[in-house]
Amino acid sequence: MKKTNAARILDHLGIPYELKEYPVDENDLGAENVAHKIGMPAGQVFKTLVVSGDKTGVLLAVIPGDRELDLKALASCSGNKKTDLVPLKEVQKLTGYIRGGVSPVGTKKPYPVYLDESIQQFPFIACSAGVRGCQFNISPKDLIHAVQGKVFSISR
Repeated sequence: MKKTNAARILDHLGIPYELKEYPVDENDLGAENVAHKIGMPAGQVFKTLVVSGDKTGVLLAVIPGDRELDLKALASCSGNKKTDLVPLKEVQKLTGYIRGGVSPVGTKKPYPVYLDESIQQFPFIACSAGVRGCQFNISPKDLIHAVQGKVFSISR
């Protein structure tokens, strides 16, 4: 597989990671399905959601694959009164990534990244490498550093 933009950025930063490829099911792009295919618990496979805040604009939320985003908690920690998921038709235009392949690393513009605090309980997590069918395993500390992310309780 060719290196993704996200992998090239991690290489440039000197951050170790491991790429994990898996067969894509266009009918089920969910994180729980991806977790099954790469042999990891869904709580250790993190999905990246594109969100819009009423004050800050676009931001990224990185949460476990088996949880839902708590929009109120995200609004509170990000300085917004309200946050909403960005419509799917706008995700690629904003991030450069397609649904099922959104990585918190290497978006078109550098958006603020908020990671769920549960990320800290694992020695490594899986996260999209920027294309469907490929995840990278990375230590939470290294991912937080790579995206200059902030850690809060943002899932339920």
